[in-house]
Amino acid sequence: MHKLLVLYPEPADRSAFEDYYVNKHLPLAAKLPGLKASRYSFGVAGAESPYFAVFEAEFDSHDDLVAAMSSPEGQAVAADVPNYAPQGAVVVDYPVEPLVG
Repeated sequence: MHKLLVLYPEPADRSAFEDYYVNKHLPLAAKLPGLKASRYSFGVAGAESPYFAVFEAEFDSHDDLVAAMSSPEGQAVAADVPNYAPQGAVVVDYPVEPLVG
């Protein structure tokens, strides 16, 4: 499995961010080809966390993630980010290994 993780810093207007994100951006992200699962939260906590929100997406492989983000749907998702997060976001992806023990 391969994960995409997006971390969003505190927005200028939380209410506007949440409304746009839930009603416009997440429906775009849900159309990513090869997406196996996704989740998000506006409840990021931790010792002085610089992040307000988090998004996770799961794909079968890194190649599937690359294909999804290169698709027209993926390009639409990427192009939409400045509409609700003009300050950008931290985006990382990584393979997930099962815990053995």
